[in-house]
Amino acid sequence: MVAPLPIPALVASHAGIWRADAGGEVTAVSRAEAVRRLADTPHLLLNAPQVAARLGLPEVSGLDLLELWAFVLPATFLVPSARGLADALGHELPGREAEEAAFLQRAAAALLTRLEDRKWPHRAGARDSLERLHRKGWLWAAPVGEAMGSSPHAPDLFVALPEWHDMPPRLPPLVRTHADADVLENLRHLAGTRREPREGQMAYALAAAHAFQPRDSRDGPNLVVAEAGTGIGKTLGYLAPASLHAAETGEQVWLSTFTRALQRQLKAETRRSLPAMVDAGQVVVRKGRENYLCLLNLEDAMQGAFAGRQALFAELVARWARFTVDGDMVGGDLPGWLPGLFRRGTALPALTDRRGECIRSACPHWRRCFIERSVREGQKASLVIANHALVMANAVRARAEGQGLTRLVFDEGHHLHAAADSAFAVVLSGGEAIELRRWLLGPDRPGRRAGRRRGLAARLMDVSSYDGEGGTALEELLHLATELPGADWLSRVGAGEPAGPIEALIAAIRTHVLTRATDEDRGFSLETEVAALSPGLPEAVDAAAACLSRMARAMIALRARLLALAEEKPEWLDQPGIARLSAAGEGLQLRLDLLGAWQRLLARVVGEPEADHVDWFALIRTEGRELDCGIWRHWLDPLKPLAGAVLAPAHGVLVTSATLGDPPEAAAGAAHLAVAPHIFRVQSPFDYAEQARVFIVTDVERGNTASLAHAYHALIEAAGGGTLGLFTAIARLRAVHARLADRMARAGLPLFAQHVDAVDTGTLVDLFRADRRATLFGTDALRDGVDVPGDSLRLIVFEGVPWSRPTILNAARRAAFGGSAHEEMAVKHRLSQAFGRLIRSSEDRGAFVLLGASTPSRLLTAFPAEVPVARVPLADAADAIARLLRDCAPQSPPLTQAL
Repeated sequence: MVAPLPIPALVASHAGIWRADAGGEVTAVSRAEAVRRLADTPHLLLNAPQVAARLGLPEVSGLDLLELWAFVLPATFLVPSARGLADALGHELPGREAEEAAFLQRAAAALLTRLEDRKWPHRAGARDSLERLHRKGWLWAAPVGEAMGSSPHAPDLFVALPEWHDMPPRLPPLVRTHADADVLENLRHLAGTRREPREGQMAYALAAAHAFQPRDSRDGPNLVVAEAGTGIGKTLGYLAPASLHAAETGEQVWLSTFTRALQRQLKAETRRSLPAMVDAGQVVVRKGRENYLCLLNLEDAMQGAFAGRQALFAELVARWARFTVDGDMVGGDLPGWLPGLFRRGTALPALTDRRGECIRSACPHWRRCFIERSVREGQKASLVIANHALVMANAVRARAEGQGLTRLVFDEGHHLHAAADSAFAVVLSGGEAIELRRWLLGPDRPGRRAGRRRGLAARLMDVSSYDGEGGTALEELLHLATELPGADWLSRVGAGEPAGPIEALIAAIRTHVLTRATDEDRGFSLETEVAALSPGLPEAVDAAAACLSRMARAMIALRARLLALAEEKPEWLDQPGIARLSAAGEGLQLRLDLLGAWQRLLARVVGEPEADHVDWFALIRTEGRELDCGIWRHWLDPLKPLAGAVLAPAHGVLVTSATLGDPPEAAAGAAHLAVAPHIFRVQSPFDYAEQARVFIVTDVERGNTASLAHAYHALIEAAGGGTLGLFTAIARLRAVHARLADRMARAGLPLFAQHVDAVDTGTLVDLFRADRRATLFGTDALRDGVDVPGDSLRLIVFEGVPWSRPTILNAARRAAFGGSAHEEMAVKHRLSQAFGRLIRSSEDRGAFVLLGASTPSRLLTAFPAEVPVARVPLADAADAIARLLRDCAPQSPPLTQAL
């Protein structure tokens, strides 16, 4: 038994505050004493930002065990709770929350003991990392150094990472027809001995196989729209024909999802069902560039671009980078809670390639780049798992280059509309414009070291030095870039003192919105139609359009000169320089496309509306704080550009989900294609009449926070936790949480909440999944990110009918697509999707509750027909839920399987 670390520890929760002294004696302390003790002596903590929130402080300093975990076990999953830590270390969980402070001392000692093990698998680079962390003031440096003892220095991180290698181009795919018997045989092979394919799953696989047959018509793809209820086994159902097709023809298949949770499930399923393909690198996960660590940005951060706590974050990321599987910082093996320990909002984005500044082969880390390795692995793979947004972007880009994505599976197909809505939208706002300025000029915060992030001038220094024509073009473009919004643009616009024509346009829009808005005092975002422009706004639009036109001409001139220099290869330009010019040329073309979209948007503001688009002015605010302002443009039906740019050029497309709506082909954009879809529907095999109940609670007073909180408490108590509480407004979520958190904690029912707890949403779901007595509050959109099989999710409570927000865009779509029927269809879809989270296996039991007597009966067709639905008072609903769930097995899934 390892002796506890003799450092005081502090635990603060909604149930109370406890402190263990250096000898391990635990006492309850007041908030004032806890604050005083923390100020006097560094304490062991678990998730310092969360402790600070519990104490009502902006931040606290101490020895956070999560930071120690990130050093000792980088790229290793951990649920950031005492329970999660105990499970990961093989320790017994403290029986009472008051004992957790002493447990932190034992857990810290256990982690430090691992450093003494000669076979510690994460020793590489630890000595160098520790020395840098010590210089930057890491509080764990001394105890870690003492435990680790002497340790050899390792090769520099940027040398130690493996290099990627170019892949030969893919051969043209063969043409093969897949017999039903072959598809079913492959399905049985994938299922193995784990389970026998069911009748519904076999029918689904045969229907999905049509998307992988030779294309029937040059006018469009073999389109299969398949709605398969939960429990059918969709994943194996489409993997069977997809993997068979990829193996027999050599054609690449893209498997697209909307949520990261399903991406992880797909990856895990292919590892179980297609181990040979996975081991051969034939199955990969692809994400957008902004998800991956940029090694050049990391080097900048480690050399001084980051300071204070962010500098420590950079060093721990460097530890992780040495052991990560793929460099994915968002949903990969970087712990989701780690950025939150170091001001998540600014540190993590600065380490990725969010602004498209990549200098490609001119980068010293090019051959070890995680992003480029991912691209090349994707080129080699037979099955590529990605999200809808990346698939859409890659399909459009590949088509422009004369290629294209020819075989596509869109799982979670009910989200195609939302994904396309975002992918094909255009926004001209202060926030978007300043990003363009930063790409051109670099950050303009005085006194801040920026490393590579200094804009186009630094990346084209040789051009400005050796080429007169190129230098002139560059100087002209950079001069024009100063007319874009700069630092503190929000303050200047708010004060009525804009600088430059784009800020002047934003200021005029802001004035227009505030003048026309009807609910200005509520502190939420405001929007108005693009109509009856206020005095001065048309002139501001014209001036901004002229500015963008000048900038576009300068970009065209510079890009043409860069391409010419790359072709001429003058003596002063070496190979990395040529690569740098090519990368800059690509970046300029992307910005030219953006400027063109902005110019068309401004032309519409002073012109006539376009039937296919919805445009509006908006002032984005959160709790009264202004965040952005500008012009938004969305397609009235975003499935139209999706069909034209992505679906029509493909040879086979499968759009599938448990709930596609009625008719299902509408969710796939079939109306915009020249080919008829193949429709397939199969019901869930679950016995919903036995396993589930739906309750409409009739006696909760709408708008009464006390009544709402009482209802949530009664229902959660009846279920014994395991509850997902969904809200349509953040303010109500916070109000109910404030009333319940302490009370539920004292009852042993942990309550986690989005928009309250100082952790990211993915970590909240992990915490919820790990404890069957926990409850998770979130907004309606959270429902798709919660995938919790088993009895950890037994109850879903909606605080009201999830009507769409009354926005200009929603109003336009409602008017165009059926009025109230369109809105009701959207609401039923949300309810159906949420209900689908509840029953995931034949052993599950669960209840779905809507709080509101006025819930229209016509919305209840969102639930399976056999599910009993009852309108009852709160007390009756709570009693019925307690009876229904009485036989649920009191166990949680192992934390090690939480991914």
